[in-house]
Amino acid sequence: MSWETVAGIVAGVLLAYAVLLFLLWLYARRHPETVTMKDALRLLPDLLRLIRRLAADRTVAVGVRVRLVLLLAYLLSPIDLVPDFIPVIGYADDAVIVALVLRSVIKRAGEDAVRRHWPGSPAGLDIILQAARPVRRTQ
Repeated sequence: MSWETVAGIVAGVLLAYAVLLFLLWLYARRHPETVTMKDALRLLPDLLRLIRRLAADRTVAVGVRVRLVLLLAYLLSPIDLVPDFIPVIGYADDAVIVALVLRSVIKRAGEDAVRRHWPGSPAGLDIILQAARPVRRTQ
């Protein structure tokens, strides 16, 4: 493999990463009401327990449980798509990934499974369900 090929691959990966950062920045700017950083930090212990409980539930489909285990590994890993020290978008990648996985879990396992395993307050559950719902565009 020539150095031009390697340079092209590296440039492509860096460009894709830059586009991802830009899209996360746009999402965080356009939807600050989805979940605030304060809410996210307050809900994190309950969210981790929810993910662990859903992943251990044998009534939940295997594919859903695999997604939850991968999400838990990602959240506990010190390696992120976007380093957390970058303002605004540092934590946005985690919030977006959690919301996408929870949306998928709710679609496959149902909202009742999430409600059944939620260890926190009803207000916290409402925030989690709101974050997992698709964003409706107003015209």
